[in-house]
Amino acid sequence: MRRNKLALILYFLLLLVFAACSQNENATKQTANSSMNQTSSEGSTSTKTPPADVVRAEASKVEIKAGGSAEASVKLTIANGYHINANPPSFSYLKATELTVEPAEGITPDKPIYPASVSRKFAFAPDPLAVYEGEATIKLPLKAASNAQQGAHTLKGNLRIQACNEELCFQPRTIETTIPVTIK
Repeated sequence: MRRNKLALILYFLLLLVFAACSQNENATKQTANSSMNQTSSEGSTSTKTPPADVVRAEASKVEIKAGGSAEASVKLTIANGYHINANPPSFSYLKATELTVEPAEGITPDKPIYPASVSRKFAFAPDPLAVYEGEATIKLPLKAASNAQQGAHTLKGNLRIQACNEELCFQPRTIETTIPVTIK
């Protein structure tokens, strides 16, 4: 019974945090900071920051002919017991997984193509959510200018994610990633 009350309290706290996400990122940070620590029924404290390696992003090498196009793959590896919100997310107040890559050295990225999500029901949400678990791959179309310099290049990207476990969601964070590109 005590756990049910605690779960209900945590649920409402998370709803407040998610509602703040949809209004203003600064308000989200303040709300998240004020509720950074949650006390469990055993009296221990858990932080709302997941371990750094909960989500890893790794891009495979891409070869493009000058003036041509290709597709980069950014593989996400999500630790067992965790998930991240899909893109698009189930609800507007959830932070979607989002990859942004800036053009560089004659290489222009197009809009990312996000993988299909899975639908899962969690204790902290009344309805199932669209999430990524285990491994997911984001495809990124690339175009090389006809005058792009041959050789090795590196595109820098940012992957914005919000990791969650079975009971709660953690603060969104950004993972820096690089995409190795060779112009032939």
